[in-house]
Order: sequence, then structure tokens, then C-alpha cells
Amino acid sequence: MLKSEDILSPFSITAKSSETKARAGVLYTRRGAIHTPVFMPVATQASVKALNDEDLKAMGVECILSNTYHLYLRPGTATLKQLGGLHKFMKWDRSILTDSGGFQVFSLSHLRKITEEGVLFQSHHDGSKHLFTPENVIRFQSEIDSDIWVCLDVCVRNPSDKKEAMGGLKSTKNWAERAIAEYHRTVPAQDIAQNPDGTFTVKHPLQFGIVQGSVYPDLRQEAAMHMRELPVHGYCIGGLSVGEGKEEMATALSAAVGFLPENRPRYFMGLGSPEDLWECVERGVDMFDCVWPTRTARNGRVMTADGNIYIRKTEYRLDERPIEEDCGCYACRNYSRAYLSHLHRSGEFLSHRLLSIHNINFLMRTMKIIRKAIEDDNFAEVKAQYLKRFNASKEK
Repeated sequence: MLKSEDILSPFSITAKSSETKARAGVLYTRRGAIHTPVFMPVATQASVKALNDEDLKAMGVECILSNTYHLYLRPGTATLKQLGGLHKFMKWDRSILTDSGGFQVFSLSHLRKITEEGVLFQSHHDGSKHLFTPENVIRFQSEIDSDIWVCLDVCVRNPSDKKEAMGGLKSTKNWAERAIAEYHRTVPAQDIAQNPDGTFTVKHPLQFGIVQGSVYPDLRQEAAMHMRELPVHGYCIGGLSVGEGKEEMATALSAAVGFLPENRPRYFMGLGSPEDLWECVERGVDMFDCVWPTRTARNGRVMTADGNIYIRKTEYRLDERPIEEDCGCYACRNYSRAYLSHLHRSGEFLSHRLLSIHNINFLMRTMKIIRKAIEDDNFAEVKAQYLKRFNASKEK
């Protein structure tokens, strides 16, 4: 098998914080540049819930995430291939990262059986059975035609005992080697070139491996040391933010990042609250995704620089202000808190769309603030100011 040094990762670090491990950079895919640290909205089934491609582009979204397991079941990866791939299918011409379905090993544990060969799933739609292996998950992602592919892994629950975590890690490591071998059979020629100006030209999908190990620092270190030797373009940190405490998460994350090379991007899977984004960027993470901003929008929770508000509250029924005065999103430019409160209390679907636009836009603005703080080398100061203001409402 090829080794890590045998392939080029199209990732450049453009700025570093002198007092933390935060860094800013650019990851290049065959569909453009992704400026990091980056938040990627989740389009699990080829749709960021309630939004379209124009909404996302207006907010500056450069990459979204879709899920191989869900797309395999509906509409089917063979169908996507026949229709020209996911980008054409959903009218999105920027980058797409596809998760392998490993999270469903955790979330659908009552409907799956793990074997050495892979994971046998029972469809949550109709009960039909489907075997996911490290190899066919790569082939599914090839049919989807996404830009960043992810290895199949075992995500254990947290807290889990060490024996369970060790078993999950063993499978994840073995499956990674099989998946990466299949990737290099599927994409035999690495066509990545660094240009004189430091940018990269990429002509094929990229492959990311996954670091598991639950909350155990020694297992995270073992996973990272194994993964850094394999020929992948970037690293996913999985199996965190699934039930463990914040301190456990931070310790496990630091243990993994400390043994991953600097010249490849690091992606924390399934994280999206503003506080967590700051904390994990500080520890050297570059990429994030989460359903949180759209899910909370559907529940009426809206993010602002002064903390979260619940738009259903009586105090907003006559409030003619926008959600945020200095926000330029479509919802804030056009509608009052009173109207948004009315929509949500009335069960109107338009509230899901407008609140989701604001929440995703808020996180996109947050990532811009984080990147600028890294570039200006005042990360710790800006982080403290941001979080003091954001958390002020909790102190009242």
C-alpha cells in the first residue's frame, strides 16, 4: 500500500495563532477552494432542510455534507450516477463531502449488526437488509460523485467501556486500510498539482480517514498514529460529541490532534455550537459540520451575538426589530421578530426556512470572525470577547 508521504494533500496553511493551535488555511477540491476553519451545513438527503442552493451561496457556503447511508437508500446511489451525480441532481456546483454511514452505526444501533466484513443494516424505511463494507462504501461515494470521501468506521456510544472502544477502534483501523486500498483502485492516478502561487489544481475526489478511540487519550493517540501513516488527504475525528462531557471531549480531541501531521486538514464530525467551534479551532481543528443550526431553528431557537433567543416567547410578539440589527441575512433584512414569532407559533413552514437562513448565516459569520482572529494573531482576545457577549444572557 502507498504511504502518507506518497500522496499530496491540496491543503495550505495561510496563518497561525502564536498563542494557540488555531490555524487558517485553504483546502482545494476539484470544485473549488474551501477556506478554513469552515462550517459545512448538512444536506443529509441532498437537501439542507428548507433551503436551496441560492440561499447557501448567498451566505458564502463553500462546502456541504451529505450522507452515503441515506443517499444509498433514497434515491439510491445507482440512480444518482444515472442522473449525473449528486451535484447535478441537487443543483450545487461547490464542494460536497460525504460521510460514510459510520455515524449510523451509532445512531441506528438497534438496526445493525457489525461483523468483520462490515455492517449489516436493516433499513429504517422498509426493513430490507443491506451490507455496508469498507469497499462498497467507497464505490457508493464514487457513484454519488462527491468531492471528499470518508472511510467506513465504527462509532461507539459515549460513555463506553474501554473494551468496547478498543473493539470499535480495531475495526475502524482494519476497515480504513481496506477502504483506502479500494479508493486507490478507484482513483489510481493522483492528479493534484501545486501551482506557483501556492494554490492547488485537483482533478479527482479526495479521501479522508477517520480517527476513533472514544474518550480514551491512549486510544486516540493510537488511532492518530495509525492514520497518519496511511495515504489520505485529510483526517476526520469521529466518535465525539455523542454523549461525553466537554472536558472528556477536549482531552480526547487534543490527544488525537497532537499526533496528526500539520500539513493535512482535520475535520471534527458533528459539531456546530458557537462555543464548541471556538474551543475546537483553538485545539487545531479546521472543518466542522452539524445539523444543529437547522434543527434548532425548527424548534424556534435563534442564535445572536448576544446569545440564543426563543422566537416563540411572548416578548417578541410585538417586537418590530430584526433578529439582529447588524446581520445581513435575508431574514434580518426583510422580517421582524414579531412576524417570525407569529410564523413559528402558527406552525408555518416559512419560519423553518427563515430561521434556518439566519442560524446558518450566523455560523458562517462566526467562522469569518475566527479566521480573521487567526490572521490578526489575536485569537485568544477575540474568542474571550465573543464568548463573553454570547454567554451574557446565561448570566442574567
